[in-house]
Amino acid sequence: MYQVISPVDGSVYAERSLATNEQVEAALHKSVSVERGWKRTPVAERIAVCRRMLAWLVEHADQMGEELTRQIGRPIAYSSFEIKRGFAERVNFMCDIAERELADLALEPANISKENFQRFIRREPLGVVLVLAPWNYPWLASVNAIVPALLAGNSVILKIAPQTPLVAERYAEAFAAAGLPDSIFQYLHINHDQVAEVIKDERISFVAFTGSVAGGRAVQSAASQRFIATGLELGGKDPAYVRADADLSAAIDNLVDGAMFNSGQSCCAIERIYVHQDVYEKFVEGFVALTRQYKLGNPLDPQTTLGPLVRTDAANKVRAHIADAVEKGARALIDESSFLMSKPGTPYLAPQVLVNVNHSMLVMSEETFGPVVGIMPVRDDAEAVQLMNDSRYGLTASVWTTDAAAALTIGDQLETGTVYMNRCDYLDPALAWTGVKDSGRGCTLSQLGFAAFTRPKSYHLRLTL
Repeated sequence: MYQVISPVDGSVYAERSLATNEQVEAALHKSVSVERGWKRTPVAERIAVCRRMLAWLVEHADQMGEELTRQIGRPIAYSSFEIKRGFAERVNFMCDIAERELADLALEPANISKENFQRFIRREPLGVVLVLAPWNYPWLASVNAIVPALLAGNSVILKIAPQTPLVAERYAEAFAAAGLPDSIFQYLHINHDQVAEVIKDERISFVAFTGSVAGGRAVQSAASQRFIATGLELGGKDPAYVRADADLSAAIDNLVDGAMFNSGQSCCAIERIYVHQDVYEKFVEGFVALTRQYKLGNPLDPQTTLGPLVRTDAANKVRAHIADAVEKGARALIDESSFLMSKPGTPYLAPQVLVNVNHSMLVMSEETFGPVVGIMPVRDDAEAVQLMNDSRYGLTASVWTTDAAAALTIGDQLETGTVYMNRCDYLDPALAWTGVKDSGRGCTLSQLGFAAFTRPKSYHLRLTL
């Protein structure tokens, strides 16, 4: 048994039993046995199932939102929109392009000697896809793999983070309501050791993991003795650069939200900001003023805009990063006492803005994963690029400017999977979601997003002898 401790009030919100070895074996056996039939199901029917699954979840999104708030502490004012907006956008886009992107690639005859041949490349499903999804955006992180994998003809086993077991169970309900054949989608509540054993099992054809760098290494290690691929979306320390010509009001509004939404618990949250020295003081003043407007409180209160972190130990890590920065000379601009719910020994933590920071500090070099950001002045674009790249992570980076040409020039120098201009902390499903360095490898979503879940199979047919 394990317990889900709600960060809202420290109560036990749910209890679940880990799957037995026999249950794991049964799930793997069923996944393999049903996948072949699903592979033969027309893509149009797979699409219809996924759209019906989405419709069921949207219909029940408010219930899912309250459950999510109780599991992770996100303010209830925002929780349901993970399904209604981002989740729905991704499902619909991948469904829209599935028939085209999964169609056979026919080859034109190269010369007259080829006219007697039919040649094409078919995208074959891999088999059984294991999806390992995190707690912070459990719907959004999981859908990137689950829906494309199913559309491509694979069966899926989902292992969700133990903080959010209800998400996996609601997926199962939604797919059942949508008419997905039994066992094409399954979930397992299993621990790390069991996950490693499942990855090693020859019936698993691909592993899609979203989580920490340490977790990614563990996944890679478990898969190292087998010739299967792994998709790894790992940590981030995402930077922003505000140029002197930026629209400061818009930059402040968006970057405060990018740093503080979901209490900063996002792999692509803004964690460090570099501001041209000519507008630095004005930017910091506006950033602090807006940050002070957040209401930290019980996330079940619709007026709350900043909830607790997921666990007290997560909040303590953020506190340690802040303390490390202050000890090394940083200055904290937010008076924590003005946020009455912020208390040591609890997951409730005030937002924080730090200046006089540098890259010797944890808050500017390691993933903090909390409602805190460090802000540094820079002389020019070159210094900004050097500092933005001075990280072992490379998920996203944003440039704030009115000069698109300058943004492209800067973006070309950035070591990152996504470059934004005048926006941040958003995943466009039409674009490839990918990272570099310790932010992982592989790609989900976009027209490239089916490649990870399929293998090419060539057909070379001589029509007459």
